[in-house]
Amino acid sequence: MAGVTLRHVHKAYGETVISKDINLAIDDGEFVVFVGPSGCGKSTLLRMIAGLEEITSGDLLIGEKRMNEVPPAERGIGMVFQSYALYPHLSVADNMSFGLKLAGTKKSLIGQRVNQVSEILQLAHLLERRPKALSGGQRQRVAIGRTLVAEPDVFLLDEPLSNLDAALRVQMRIEISRLHKRLKRTMIYVTHDQVEAMTLADKIVVLDAGRVAQVGKPLALYHYPANRFVAGFIGSPKMNFLPVKAIAAEAERVQVELPNRQLVWLPVAGQGVQPGSNLSLGIRPEHLLPSDVSEVTLAGEVQVVEQLGNETQIHIQIPALRQNLVYRQNDVVLVEEGATFAIGLPPHRCHLFREDGSACQRLHDEPGV
Repeated sequence: MAGVTLRHVHKAYGETVISKDINLAIDDGEFVVFVGPSGCGKSTLLRMIAGLEEITSGDLLIGEKRMNEVPPAERGIGMVFQSYALYPHLSVADNMSFGLKLAGTKKSLIGQRVNQVSEILQLAHLLERRPKALSGGQRQRVAIGRTLVAEPDVFLLDEPLSNLDAALRVQMRIEISRLHKRLKRTMIYVTHDQVEAMTLADKIVVLDAGRVAQVGKPLALYHYPANRFVAGFIGSPKMNFLPVKAIAAEAERVQVELPNRQLVWLPVAGQGVQPGSNLSLGIRPEHLLPSDVSEVTLAGEVQVVEQLGNETQIHIQIPALRQNLVYRQNDVVLVEEGATFAIGLPPHRCHLFREDGSACQRLHDEPGV
C-alpha cells in the first residue's frame, strides 16, 4: 500500500491551463474524493496520477518514489473507468483475469485471486456468465474486480457509477465503501456528484477551475466552507445566498442588514469586514426554521412546492431578491403556490462571505466536526 503526494503540479495544453499549482497529501489507506463541476480538472488530475497524462511541471510521488516519468504499468495503480469496457465474448472470470494472463502470472495464482475477489464482490455465482447476461451493477463490479485481482497499491476510480440508475448507484456506493473498509487500500475517486463525495470520502478535495478550492472532511466542508464556491457546491439543495450590507464588525460578530431592512448580528469573525461593504449571507435550506420560532424572519410568495413525502421543499420569492429562496422541512408542509410564506433565519446557522467570496470564520461549533 502507498500514499500519494502532489507537489505544485501544473498541467497545460499550450496556453490552456487545466490544473494550477496542485498540492495534496493523500495518506496510505485513505479514501479521497475529487469533486467539482464539469471542466474543473478532476479527471485530468486523476489521469496524471495514473500516468495517462503527462505532468507539465511539479512532482507526483506514490509512496516515497517520484513517478513523473514512470510508465503507468509500473506505478502500482489500478484504474476503474466510467465505462465498464468488458470483453463481450469472455466470461466474468476471463474478464477479471485477462490482465494477469497478459502479465504471465501463474495459472494457479490467477485462479486463487479471481476466487478471492469474486467472493468479496459477490460474483462467485456469476463467473461463467458473459457481460450481456449481467445487470449494470454486476458489470461495474466485474470492472472493479478486474482491477482488484492485480492487487494495486492505489485504486483510481473515474466516475464509476455515472452510468447506473439511481437505485443501483446507492447500492454500489455502499459496496464500494465496504470494499475500502475491508481492503484498507488508498482509493482516489472522481465524481461530479457531491452526494457521492459526502457519503464515501474520508477526505474531499473540491476543485474549481483547475485549483484546489478546499480540502477537508465531509462535515467540515459542509459546516465550514472556505469560500462561497464550496458553500454553494456542497449540499443538496444548494445553499441559499442573500445580499446583505455590513453595518458593524467586531472581533467575534458582524452586524448585517437583510434585504427586508432587518438588522441581525452573526457569530462570525469580523476581520476584514468594513462597515458599508456588500456581503453575501449563506443559509442552507435545511437550517431555515418556521417563522414562529425565530426572531429574524423573511417572507415572500411561494413559487413552487415540492412534496417528496419525507420532506417538503418550498421555493419562495423574497422581495428585492433575484432568485428564489429554498426552504426545506421534514415531513409534509401544506402550502399553496402563490401564498405568502414566512421563514425564520437562525443567526448561528448563517454563513457570511466577503466581497471576494472568502468566508468569515464561523464561531459556532457544529456536531461531528
